[in-house]
Amino acid sequence: MTSAAIRQQFLDFFKEKQHTIVPSAPIVIKNDPTLLFTNAGMNQFKDYFLGNKVPAHRRVADTQKCLRVSGKHNDLEEVGVDTYHHTMFEMLGNWSFGDYFKKEAIAWSWELLTGIFKINPGQIYVTVFEGDESEGLPFDQEAYDEWAKWVDPAHILKGNKKDNFWEMGDTGPCGPCSEIHMDCRTEAERAGVSGASLVNADHPQVIEIWNNVFMQFNRGKDGSLTPLPEKHVDTGMGFERLVRVLQQKTSNYDTDVFTGTIQVISQLTGKKYSAADSRQDIAFRVLADHIRAIAFSIADGQLPSNTGAGYVIRRILRRAVRYYYSYLDYKTPLLFQLVPVIAKQFDGVFPELVQQQDFVTKVIKEEEEAFLRTLEKGLKKIDELIQTAKTSGLSTLDGAQAFELYDTFGFPIDLTRLIASENELSVDEAGFAEQMQQQKNRSRAATALDTEDWVPVHPTDKTGFVGYDDLLVPTEVVKYRKVKSKNKETYQLVLKQTPFYAESGGQVGDTGVLVFGDEKIPVENTKKENGEFIHFVQKLPAAIDGEVIAKVDGERRLNTTYNHTATHLLHAALKQVLGTHVNQKGSLVSPEVLRFDVSHFAKITDEELMQVEAIVNEKIRANIEVNIEELPKEEALKKGAMALFGEKYGDLVRVVTIDPAFSIELCGGTHVPRTGMIGLMVITAESAVAAGVRRIEALTGGAAIRYFADKVQQNKAVAEILKTNQPIKAIEKLLEEKAALESKLASLEAKEITQLATQLLAKTQTVNGVQFIGEKVEVSSADNLKKLAFALKSELKDYVVVLTASVQGKASVVIITDPALQENKGLDINAGQLIKKTIAPIIKGGGGGSKDLATAGGQDASNLDQVIAAVSAVIAG
Repeated sequence: MTSAAIRQQFLDFFKEKQHTIVPSAPIVIKNDPTLLFTNAGMNQFKDYFLGNKVPAHRRVADTQKCLRVSGKHNDLEEVGVDTYHHTMFEMLGNWSFGDYFKKEAIAWSWELLTGIFKINPGQIYVTVFEGDESEGLPFDQEAYDEWAKWVDPAHILKGNKKDNFWEMGDTGPCGPCSEIHMDCRTEAERAGVSGASLVNADHPQVIEIWNNVFMQFNRGKDGSLTPLPEKHVDTGMGFERLVRVLQQKTSNYDTDVFTGTIQVISQLTGKKYSAADSRQDIAFRVLADHIRAIAFSIADGQLPSNTGAGYVIRRILRRAVRYYYSYLDYKTPLLFQLVPVIAKQFDGVFPELVQQQDFVTKVIKEEEEAFLRTLEKGLKKIDELIQTAKTSGLSTLDGAQAFELYDTFGFPIDLTRLIASENELSVDEAGFAEQMQQQKNRSRAATALDTEDWVPVHPTDKTGFVGYDDLLVPTEVVKYRKVKSKNKETYQLVLKQTPFYAESGGQVGDTGVLVFGDEKIPVENTKKENGEFIHFVQKLPAAIDGEVIAKVDGERRLNTTYNHTATHLLHAALKQVLGTHVNQKGSLVSPEVLRFDVSHFAKITDEELMQVEAIVNEKIRANIEVNIEELPKEEALKKGAMALFGEKYGDLVRVVTIDPAFSIELCGGTHVPRTGMIGLMVITAESAVAAGVRRIEALTGGAAIRYFADKVQQNKAVAEILKTNQPIKAIEKLLEEKAALESKLASLEAKEITQLATQLLAKTQTVNGVQFIGEKVEVSSADNLKKLAFALKSELKDYVVVLTASVQGKASVVIITDPALQENKGLDINAGQLIKKTIAPIIKGGGGGSKDLATAGGQDASNLDQVIAAVSAVIAG
């Protein structure tokens, strides 16, 4: 059975059990400060478990893209080394939101595995929570009894809190879980040693494939557990492991999930994969795994970078590059050539990759090229460090050295750790962390926050946003919490209904005021967290439990809506001018400015920008109605609505239409009712952001008008200075005259240098058998000083020349020596070392160069005679 058929059978089974099949959420997490990536199937349903949203369906199932390379879920070190860990993996899951519970979940798990997939019951082991006296948690008798209906009691094992009690995080919903393990050993091996003793013992052939989590409790900040108002089921099954079991393989990498990619790697590199434990075979597995994580993360909107989630992707990519560079002897970009393989494999399952194949390929190729330029130097450096450590009898690489590899050569710490371990060394990671922290402290102050538990005021099952229609509403505080930072305490509030738009989709959060009777509390920002709108304030009112009037800063919001509607016009115009490949890759919509990032592989020319700007302003002048409606997602997409890659949309979506033939987008932001209100848009800048991504900055409304007014005023000022009505022509003429004068000056300076060289040659001295010229001269630049030195050397033999000058009040020095000086005269004079060690301190500056030519510059031009004397003394010995 193919992997595609296995996936479909899982989904069809739960569809027959009245589950709604939902699409995978993006692998990159947004609007959740606790996570960078989706690391479990339940992430997209977190709001349901927290009670912040009412689920549209009580039963759902899906296959979810997951990534585990950071935080407590970090499998990176095992990837490629063992047979069953991955960075990105698929998690098949079924959920019940307050509907069925342990009885049905357990019965259906057994039915699917043994009845549909025909797995031998004798190879299955299940675990149930043994309880924890310290927290007053009992043995999960209910789960045990349900399993006992189907499973041999000898195959039902008790598990501890670490393995069999699942928690969303330090706080939040949690509960006992029941894991399902497969004993994939041969029949003879199973007869020799019981599989029960190998469960959760890291045996490569006795592996967990499915986990049934029964959410019953909520964990508070103080560690306390309280029952949830509704009980939920959250299950997750590793798709790659299931395929391995059903295809009867001993490694996930031997299944058709990976064999197609491995085959292409073999064709590209000319190397053979033997499924062994050699570094070459590990490299095959690493590449086949890593390309999935890299490609899908980029397709979902996360570009490689030096911070946050972007750095995680860069780390994975660089780890893969090092493997093919070192162990497959492939020295040019390879990963980008695998993107078509992955895109084709997952088309129809995760179609976002095939839809952006060219863009993702371009980004990966440029990332590979950039790292390959520094990799060889970095590998040489780490080899030197390893040899030094071994020679010195050390077993650990110094933390400062590891940081240098990171800071100078772009080596992530896990790559340094990997190379060190291959050489039987460890890394002083505490020392590395200290160096990293020092760098962070130098660049910014610590911003750690301590967020306390929510304090209920007027608890409610539902909070809502009403700010599309109202900017002032009476409401009440549902709950609040205190936030402690290094220097102060602030507060966050949740309102029953709010007119404040929370930062989302590139649009900044609203500000405004909360009025509690006679007391006004400014709202400094609004953000969304787990589906709730969080209002940031500096203090709490004296009476927080009374009615509050929530009032948005109307002018600020209006300016923001100008910019947001303009981004839709801009997006459509860019597609019209540049092509349909253009897609939004990021945006900032604030009251002051709009910033728009798009996928495009070349600089957008001035002519193209003018075309785009003209189209947008034409649509603004046409005063087109901005139509906003809520539709089922599928209906909206059929109408041609543009969905952004990497965004998670619900079943019901908000559709913003500005002329059906021009712009239809799914968008939750705020907009003007008609385009004419924007007034004007002007593009102020265009630049590169990352591989294949261009950034456009623009102004609208009053800001755009002020921009043009400033330009007009500047033009007038220039015209007045130049005393002309045609300042551009006047400036062009001035530039022509300047170029002519510079050419004439250069010619005069060349003659002057020739004359000066003749004068200096007449002053040549012989010092210790060396032709020596040491003079303080008058020249207009350090460059001319060097030209003078070169003019002298052609007329000398066995020479040392030191020239000094005061250029615009600062010291300038050049030293030039005959390369044959040591051979002919036995003198080893190094100009570069002489500059660094002797000359630079005299002139209070710095410099350097080669053995034969070196220069220096400094603040003190009063000691130039000392410089000449110092060089002469070195020659004299």
